[in-house]
Amino acid sequence: MKPIIISSLTAIFILLAAVFSRGLEAVMSTDQQKVGGGEAVATFAGGCFWCTESDFEKEPGVIRVISGYTGGSKEKPTYKEVCSGKTGHYESVEVHYDPAKVGYVRLLELFWRHIDAGDPGGQFFDRGSQYHTAIFYHDEEQRRLAEGSKRVLDSMKLYDHPVATAILPAGKFWAAEDYHQDYHRTCPLQYEAYRSGSGRDRFLESVWDEDAAKRFEALLQQELDSAGPAGSGAKTGQPESAGPRVDPKPDEATLKRTLTPIQFQVTQQCGTEPPFRNEYWDNHREGIYVDVVTGEPLFSSTDKYDSGSGWPSFTRPIEPGHVTEKVDESHGMVRTEVRSQTGDSHLGHVFPDGPGPAGMRYCINSASLRFIPKEDLEKEGYGEYLKLFEKK
Repeated sequence: MKPIIISSLTAIFILLAAVFSRGLEAVMSTDQQKVGGGEAVATFAGGCFWCTESDFEKEPGVIRVISGYTGGSKEKPTYKEVCSGKTGHYESVEVHYDPAKVGYVRLLELFWRHIDAGDPGGQFFDRGSQYHTAIFYHDEEQRRLAEGSKRVLDSMKLYDHPVATAILPAGKFWAAEDYHQDYHRTCPLQYEAYRSGSGRDRFLESVWDEDAAKRFEALLQQELDSAGPAGSGAKTGQPESAGPRVDPKPDEATLKRTLTPIQFQVTQQCGTEPPFRNEYWDNHREGIYVDVVTGEPLFSSTDKYDSGSGWPSFTRPIEPGHVTEKVDESHGMVRTEVRSQTGDSHLGHVFPDGPGPAGMRYCINSASLRFIPKEDLEKEGYGEYLKLFEKK
């Protein structure tokens, strides 16, 4: 009798241990989980993660794909919290792959060909910041390849707008709830109905015909050939430093010396300037607005409008990856704060009450910005943004 009891107790213990281990795995961010030898990781946000997961799983050499959330400020977010758009997370997928069977460049090709990269407000009928597209790089080589592929895609002008996909450093990735994993397999009827109704495949077929696919592959290969190996510095014949000059953030003593009191209060202490009594609220000149601290390009006059608030208002950033969003619970309110990526300057807040397809209003302090007129863009090192003002 005792051996049977001991055996039963052992089985129960093993079962409880397995359940406990599974519970821990469910709440663990995947950057805490070991990646086995010969296995690499890539992270993408392509709108609805059900679709993105399904698209990547079809590729030979992909070991597994995990649906989840990344890019936000809240630990262990739930689907409901992410859907609120207040946590800053993207619906995303973590792709585990065998580099001997499929390369990162191939994954980039798959990603670009399964999203609407020109949509700054979401993907298809899923709207909001949680459905923005992004590539999250895990090392400098991934960053180099991602940026090169984005330049190629932008040059092809397949969309009505410039490529809006952000390229950001990878952070914590939280696996989504179990019922979201392999949704295309576990709930095939619901998945197919959703995917068909979203218009995703109809759009992709209209943009990525055989000629476009071949042209992208050829141009991407040219880009990579001209760029050379990582660290060589060459990109399409240009030195790596070519393009807008973005300075590193100075120390606090330097900032106090170089910024005006209101600029320091706004950018470094999350202050707010008075409405209607600031430099750019009624500026109507053509040009771009850069971070007053680092010079990072942030907004364009082409996206500026009069919101009636008394502060400069924009429908979108000039490059999604140049701003970050954080939940702000100060003053007894829950808002979404906007900060610059490189300088971490406080810029203002974003609200879902703006015009345009994305419906967003970026309400920004003039004190956090420096305006560069269109006619000065070239000499100030921002010539690449002159294309924004070309007449169509």
